[in-house]
Amino acid sequence: MTSLTRRLGCLLGVLSLGTSLAHGQSISTVNGEEVTMLTGTKTQHSTTSIPTNLYQTYTTRITLGTTTGAESTIIASVSGNGTDVALTSSSASETSSATLSYLTGTNSHSTSTSNTTASSTESPKPVPTNTRPCNNYPEFCGRKYSNITEVGCHNSPFVRANSAAANQQLGVVDQLNDGVRFLQAQIQFPTNDSVPHFCHTTCDLFDAGPITEWLTTVKDWVVAHPYDVVTILLGNGNYSTPDFYVPHIEKTGILRYVFTPPVVPMALDDWPTLSHMILTGQRVVMFMDYMANQTAYPWLLDQFSQMWETPFDPVDQNFPCVVQRPPDLPADQAKNRLYLMNHNLNGEANLLGNVLNVPDLSRINVTNAAEGFGSLGLSANNCRSDWGRAPNVLNVDYYNMGEYPGSVFEAAARVNNVTYNRKCCGEEASSAGRIEAMLKVPLTLGLMWAAFWTLV
Repeated sequence: MTSLTRRLGCLLGVLSLGTSLAHGQSISTVNGEEVTMLTGTKTQHSTTSIPTNLYQTYTTRITLGTTTGAESTIIASVSGNGTDVALTSSSASETSSATLSYLTGTNSHSTSTSNTTASSTESPKPVPTNTRPCNNYPEFCGRKYSNITEVGCHNSPFVRANSAAANQQLGVVDQLNDGVRFLQAQIQFPTNDSVPHFCHTTCDLFDAGPITEWLTTVKDWVVAHPYDVVTILLGNGNYSTPDFYVPHIEKTGILRYVFTPPVVPMALDDWPTLSHMILTGQRVVMFMDYMANQTAYPWLLDQFSQMWETPFDPVDQNFPCVVQRPPDLPADQAKNRLYLMNHNLNGEANLLGNVLNVPDLSRINVTNAAEGFGSLGLSANNCRSDWGRAPNVLNVDYYNMGEYPGSVFEAAARVNNVTYNRKCCGEEASSAGRIEAMLKVPLTLGLMWAAFWTLV
C-alpha cells in the first residue's frame, strides 16, 4: 500500500464517520482497519471489454426436463384440529408441468349420530392451519416464490468497519438470522489470480475474499435452516463465462440445495410455492446478471430475462420505480417478471478530483425507514401502485440501520400483508456500542483537522 492510498483510505473512513456525525446518524462504534482506495485498474479475465450482447432474450420458452429433488424428512409441523401432524417426504419430482406441494396436514375424520335418524353423517373436516414458518412467516408457505417481497442485502459480503467502501455492517450469518433472504454480490478476479473473489468494482478497492468462503458460509446456514429459501444474485463483474465460476461454486456443496427451474425463462406463474421448494429440497435460487448459460447450467438463472431492476446506484431520494435493466423492456413483459427495487441511496465523494459513489450514511435512517419521504416503505408502496404488485426484492445498504432496528423488515412485512414481530439486528442490537451520534462542533472540527494532517 502506498503512502498516498493509505492516507486516502484513512480520509474516506474519517469522512464517512464525520458525515454521519454531522447529520445525527445512528452508528456503531467499532474499530476498523484501513481500506485501500483509488488504486489499480479493473482486471478482465476472459474478455477484454464488456460484451455487446449483454441481455438475453427468448422468443420461445425452453423446457429443461425433469429434475428430482433431494430426499427430505420431517418437512413440516402443522396444526389441525388441535393436533400437530408431522409431514414427511422421501422423494419428490418436478417436471415442466410441476404439481405444487404445500406444507399442510391431515385431520382424522369424525362422525356424529343424530338422535332423530338411524344414519351416521360425517362432520365437515376442519381446514388444517400451518404453524411452521417458511422464510419467517407461516403465510409464505402456500405462496408462490414470485408473490413474496424479501429484504435484500446489496453487496452482502462487503463488510468493513468505518469504511466508505463497505455496504453492510453485519456479516452474512447475521443478515440471514435477522431475516434477509436475498443476497447480492459482485465477482471479480484479482490480478494474477485464477480464483474468483467478491470484490467491490475492483479487488484493489475492496476484496471480500474468495467466493468459496462466503458461499460455504451461506450453504452451512441453509443446511441448518431447512424451512428457508435463500436467493443469491451473483454480479458478473468480469463478464466471464460461467465455466470460470462453476467449479468454485461446486466446491462449496451449495448445489446440493439449488433450485433448477422447469422452463426458461420463468414467468410469474411458473414459480413454485415456498413449500414446494422446501419439500423438494431446492431451497437456493441462484441468479447471475450477465453471461448466464442455462443450457449448460440450468440452475444458474439468467437474471434479466426473468427479473428486472429499478435504477442502481440511486442518488435521487424520490427513487423512481422505472425499469433500468434490461433497457427498453416493454411494460407488458415487465409485469410478468420478478423485479428488484434498488433502494440504496448513494452520495458522491470528490477526493483529489476522483468522484466516488458511496452509501449515503447521513440519510440512512430515512432511506431505510418504514414510512415517510425517501423511505423504503414509501418506495415499495409506490412501486406496487405503478406495477400492480409489490417488488420481489427490497435491496438495501446497512439493513440493520433505519428509523428503528428492523424498519426494513417492517416495510417488507407491510407490503406482504403480514405482521413483523422479530428482533433485529445481530449481536450489536443489544450491545452498548450503538450510539446516537449528535452534531458536536468540536468533534467535527477535530475530525477535519485530523483529515488535514492525514494528507500532509
